[in-house]
Amino acid sequence: MSISNAQKAKPGKRASLPGSWIIRLGRFVWTTMWHLMMSRLAPRSQEGDYLRPESQFRRVVQSGTDGDFPAAARRYALIVGMGCPWAHRTLVLRALKGLEEAIPVIKVLPSPTAGGWVFEKDFDANGTTCRALADLYQVAQPGYSGRATVPVLWDTQTGAIVNNESAEIIEILNAAFNEFAVHAGLDLQPPDLEMAIAHWNAKIYPAVNNGVYRCGFAQTQAAYDRAVGDLFAALDEIDVALAHQRYLCGDRLTLADVRLFTTLFRFDAVYYGLFKCNRRRIQDYANLGGYLRDLYQLPGVAATCDLEAVKRDYYGNLFPLNPGGIIPDGPNVSDLNRPHGREGM
Repeated sequence: MSISNAQKAKPGKRASLPGSWIIRLGRFVWTTMWHLMMSRLAPRSQEGDYLRPESQFRRVVQSGTDGDFPAAARRYALIVGMGCPWAHRTLVLRALKGLEEAIPVIKVLPSPTAGGWVFEKDFDANGTTCRALADLYQVAQPGYSGRATVPVLWDTQTGAIVNNESAEIIEILNAAFNEFAVHAGLDLQPPDLEMAIAHWNAKIYPAVNNGVYRCGFAQTQAAYDRAVGDLFAALDEIDVALAHQRYLCGDRLTLADVRLFTTLFRFDAVYYGLFKCNRRRIQDYANLGGYLRDLYQLPGVAATCDLEAVKRDYYGNLFPLNPGGIIPDGPNVSDLNRPHGREGM
């Protein structure tokens, strides 16, 4: 019978921490590797601020039969990753407008080994078999050297990426496919609210939608401090506005609400901890918590929300931010079904 290490140890002796030189070496190696990995994951300025690259495909679908990309049922598909907030916007618009039959969805998954999105199963892009989303980008534009991102509005007829900018895709879904929409009368960008929508979009995108990434991907303390200050200043302002009105632009749901919703949905589960946005949770706000539940409970919206995929994609695949890959247990998505109390606003 062998004697255990604990039995061999002398009384009162405990395993000591690694020597200081080992700690210094480990920190140097990890910091060097972290900066290398972050440079690929998140481009930065000289001051350490995260710089999001611009989307490259910016064409539009037009209602009717005019233009290079006329509206048609089942001609176009949405390529999405369920964890991605930008792709989630397009799924919410598709559900609100009732376009599920007219616009099919193709799902991709993040792959840390492939370094990007991969299809759930091989995808036939006009005769070319694509395993990764980057393959499809090459089909659409041979020699393309940019990032292969979601969402993608894909033209199955011509093999073209029509658009890969989520803010523009939701405008297309709102206006171009009414002939095929179950809820054609729902306009989330009415002319009389365009200025108010633009006002909120200009405030929310840099400070909140992209702001959480500026916090999580900041590579210096100063860059993080700027980002987290901007983030919570904007959330505080939104919370005050929502004390007197049900939605951002008053009593009507708009594209501004959709753009904010997909960030709020991920906030307490991911951004609060993983991205260091931990000054307070959305549920800690007097009005934002109820507003989030209100939007979540709109018909069709909950079906677009996959919290487990969100946590798996962020915690399981952003290795530089979570090297252990451990996925937290909470929060419970059923909390979003609690009464929101905003019906009478």
